[in-house]
Amino acid sequence: MVINYSRARSRVQELLRGQIEPPVNVEEIARALGASIQPFDMEDDVAGVLYRQGDHRVIAINSRHSPTRQRFTIAHELGHLALHRGQEVHVDQTFRINLRDPLSAQGQDVEEIEANAFAANLLMPLTWLRRDFRGDTIDLEDDAEIVALAERYQVSLQAMLIRLTTLFGSPERSGRKSSE
Repeated sequence: MVINYSRARSRVQELLRGQIEPPVNVEEIARALGASIQPFDMEDDVAGVLYRQGDHRVIAINSRHSPTRQRFTIAHELGHLALHRGQEVHVDQTFRINLRDPLSAQGQDVEEIEANAFAANLLMPLTWLRRDFRGDTIDLEDDAEIVALAERYQVSLQAMLIRLTTLFGSPERSGRKSSE
């Protein structure tokens, strides 16, 4: 299983041109990629769907989920749109679809892992996070600091903790530089 993290980071850097601070405008990026975003009432275990047919692209998000969850779902589906062809599904006609469901977060499918990496890089770019750190260090056990960052980037506390832990290591005071 080969996961192409550098391709995800490169594509995010291209898409973030012109945006210089959080929160990332995911709606603007969706428009730039030719996609519209539509909220739908879905079962709780479905976060979103990327529908593609020819030039028609729709990111459907679960209207029952929190705004931060919806933003991550949009970013995840944008990752599929920017990086992957999608799976062909046949109903009455052929179209491509990517579905974000509980299996997406389990880290077993290369495309799902890449889409999650894309989403994390898009919503919480490393260069922006570094700029926000005082003295290039962050205390991952300082709840107030993590909550403030999550609010600034309009992501969940869980997403911010995962991103910071991935970039800077275990939950202890860390000033290490990241290569991601």
